[in-house]
Amino acid sequence: MAACMLFACLAGQPNATHLTTSLTQPLLENENKVVDTREEEERLPNFMAQYPAPTPVNVLSEAEKAAGWELLFDGRTLDGWHTYNKDEIGSSWVIEEDAIHLKADQRDENGWQVADGGTIVYDEEYEDFELRLEWRISACGNSGIMYHVVESAEYNVPYATGPEMQILDNTCHPDAKIETHRAGDLYDIQASKHVTVKPAGEWNSIRIRIDNGQLEHWQNGRKVVATELWTEEWYRMLKNSKWKDYPDFGESRTGKIALQDHGDPVWFRNIKVRRLDD
Repeated sequence: MAACMLFACLAGQPNATHLTTSLTQPLLENENKVVDTREEEERLPNFMAQYPAPTPVNVLSEAEKAAGWELLFDGRTLDGWHTYNKDEIGSSWVIEEDAIHLKADQRDENGWQVADGGTIVYDEEYEDFELRLEWRISACGNSGIMYHVVESAEYNVPYATGPEMQILDNTCHPDAKIETHRAGDLYDIQASKHVTVKPAGEWNSIRIRIDNGQLEHWQNGRKVVATELWTEEWYRMLKNSKWKDYPDFGESRTGKIALQDHGDPVWFRNIKVRRLDD
């Protein structure tokens, strides 16, 4: 019997299932489309976009350099970082797979941080700025990114002064039950408008931007938090949070960027910042 095309043969069978397909419509509609925030980059042709080249990590493009971006981690050293209120960085902070990694092999005497770990801060202070980085968290893990942190012997911990963008595995960490404690949230103050976090072990991209008191959190291409600092509404939110017991929380108009040790393995890479107050 002569050979025939698959669909033609199926069409000739009375009980065959007729198959149709479309090359222009997706099989599934993604309700959480990621918005591309890289305005300075050119769009690739559609064909090439199917096979993109690996994106270099921990480097600045020429366009980023021209726009005033600074690289806070070069993938090779931990220069510029130190444990809060100390001169050095704890030995549990290491470089692994081109990322700053907090190993969590053993807890310290307090039981909620890593032995010889501690939250780390960058040497310089930033007032109005935009921070971009990528993070990933271990299963059921917890961490955070703080900003406008005041480093001083007057404060034992960075969260006494610096607001935090929460990092969390929303699927199984107990904090996920609290509306303002989930990934992307302005911790214990304002919940994210959208759930955009990826599963534990996958990289999430974030932007934190402060410009003339206007604060924004972005996660995986979507704005998830927007508020204005030092307004009547800001202080009302603080009074309804745990920060009501920290009189200097959120008061500083400048400060350091901090990566939190909350006792769980966490990774950070592509850490870039540009000043907006220059």
